[in-house]
Amino acid sequence: MGVDGNRMKAMVLGGSGLLGKSLVNQWEHDRLYCPSSREVDIRNAGTLQAAVGRVRPEWIILSAAYTDVDGCETHPELAFSVNRDGALNVAQAAKRVGARLLFLSSDYVFNGKKDSPYETEDVRDPQSVYGRSKAEAEIRLLDCLPGCCIVRTSWLFGTGGKCFPNTILRVAADRPVLDVVTDQRGCPTYAPDLARAIVSLCRRDASGIVHATNAGECSWFEFAQEILKRAGLNNEVRPITARQIARPAPRPAYSVLSPRSLARWQVTMPAWQDALDRYLLERQSLAS
Repeated sequence: MGVDGNRMKAMVLGGSGLLGKSLVNQWEHDRLYCPSSREVDIRNAGTLQAAVGRVRPEWIILSAAYTDVDGCETHPELAFSVNRDGALNVAQAAKRVGARLLFLSSDYVFNGKKDSPYETEDVRDPQSVYGRSKAEAEIRLLDCLPGCCIVRTSWLFGTGGKCFPNTILRVAADRPVLDVVTDQRGCPTYAPDLARAIVSLCRRDASGIVHATNAGECSWFEFAQEILKRAGLNNEVRPITARQIARPAPRPAYSVLSPRSLARWQVTMPAWQDALDRYLLERQSLAS
């Protein structure tokens, strides 16, 4: 915790993204620095080190990433330069000023072949370029900064950017019937809830790997059904398999993340259904 009236000094890299916007909105009582990607490109080690040196934060939260999973398959060099090499640049800059680092990672570091929730110590076995870029970043960060905190999350949604609920509601406005994948299970995660969890982890000086998602699990098909029901819509949702849509990047069939590691830091997150209700209310308020 900071010495300036117990106010912590934190730097958020990726503040304009879906999670970054929530971090900016949720983080209170501390001094927050959120340089834009134009000001600080994490691929440019020199510019990054200069920015971190000026601010000298106690925590750096790295949510900047190339998150287009299918795009990563087409542009692997970009994926690794941002998600792995850029992350290592941040770790090295943090090390130079003695800052703590919290890195946002993904359920895609796993192969999806389990049938019970993934624990933090389960073996990484990514099946996509995006997953590999995140898995390799984790390994390099832990080597550079053994005390860093790696937060894996999944199925992020919120009003601050593109997400599954927004897509479902947009498509539902034009189509009476929606086809949604039923053979992939995971944990929906509401960006404001994840942001609050991250703030709590920083204030608790968390380290190591932590899994942070809203409580509960579902398939994309079940998620879509619940979105439409809670939005008061009666579109039909038809189950299809992942193979039927044949996307460029493979997705884990099962990527539910266990909450045990989060609970060890006395942090909990509400059920995804509760989060969905709050998302819909927020979405409605922004539209009015």
